[in-house]
Amino acid sequence: MERYSAGSAMDFVHIAAKLGDLKDEHYQSTLAISTIIELLIDKGLLTREEIARKAEELDQFMSHPSYPNA
Repeated sequence: MERYSAGSAMDFVHIAAKLGDLKDEHYQSTLAISTIIELLIDKGLLTREEIARKAEELDQFMSHPSYPNA
């Protein structure tokens, strides 16, 4: 029984480490996307309003399935 507890504790440590890695990857991805958006705006290629409209459009598309409920 104690061996199972130790295994569970190590599983928890591994999961916590993976979660930490995912949080770092998420931060890096968010930073890269934010940087690209800001550069596009700075160069006058897009406006914040265009980005907001497209984000809302994509959010609506992603939150509603494109197939009817069976």
